[in-house]
Amino acid sequence: MGESSLHESIKLAYSRPGDLLEEQVGEYVIDIIRRNLLIEIQTANFSSIKTKLKTLVEDHKVRLVHPISKMKWIVRTDTDGETELSRRKSPKKGRLEDLFNELVYLPDLMSHTNFSIELLYISSEDVLINDGKGSWRRKYWSVHDRRLIEIAEGAVFCEPRDFLKLLPASLPKQFTTRDLSQIKKLPIRLTRKMAYCLRLMNVIKIVGRNKGSNLYEITR
Repeated sequence: MGESSLHESIKLAYSRPGDLLEEQVGEYVIDIIRRNLLIEIQTANFSSIKTKLKTLVEDHKVRLVHPISKMKWIVRTDTDGETELSRRKSPKKGRLEDLFNELVYLPDLMSHTNFSIELLYISSEDVLINDGKGSWRRKYWSVHDRRLIEIAEGAVFCEPRDFLKLLPASLPKQFTTRDLSQIKKLPIRLTRKMAYCLRLMNVIKIVGRNKGSNLYEITR
């Protein structure tokens, strides 16, 4: 799947007058340099950028910008990806918590004073082509491209405790990932990733066990 279209569109839309684009810093090319801030846009797969970020934060302020599709269209096209055959709105809507699907690769970076993450809500479209090489779930249609439609305001996380805003006020003092799943209406696999990241960031801690599950409490 080619994601260059989405990445490039976000880079151009996010940049401001005076920003430098695709500039070399040491051994790395940086998406955007805004005065003393290095900005990297990553649409997916934080594991592939982990080493780069950990190197850069030692000497520079770094912001990782990550888009989350709050509204997505599924567009089926011909084999060239040009002629539109059909268009429908995906029932899936992204949430800020989706960040943890990728943050599991670098939760320790959130404790570094030079590092921050900005999540952008976007509207986007997945362009599919019928080449017989895609997932069986898509009936073997492949994702040819992801395209940006619109960017909306998201959220910035500069330090670990900024993530407390994602924990509901109704959460018990001591809670399990299942409690978090039920209250937030999130898949249990996602709340487990949340707990893993928040624990490594020292935002929550394990205080016991309940029916085979870890009991967590917010670290004061």
